[in-house]
Amino acid sequence: MISAAQLRAARALLGIDQRTLAALAGVSLPTIQRMEASRDEHVRGVVSTLSKIVAALDAAGVELIGNEQPSQGRGRGVRLKAAR
Repeated sequence: MISAAQLRAARALLGIDQRTLAALAGVSLPTIQRMEASRDEHVRGVVSTLSKIVAALDAAGVELIGNEQPSQGRGRGVRLKAAR
């Protein structure tokens, strides 16, 4: 669904700190901290919590792009290049 790196990058694009994202999403600060510190490919958590975070980022103007997924939006964005 979302990786820790995507979560950190989305927050950086918005210029907000972890506390602000937590407030926008209606989740606790430790939840955001735990998710951003995750070493797994995708952050783990309760689906409803992940959905709140994704919805908050979407409402703030961030488009999350999955692997092999084209961007639907316009404007600038960030995507990692494929490993060589």
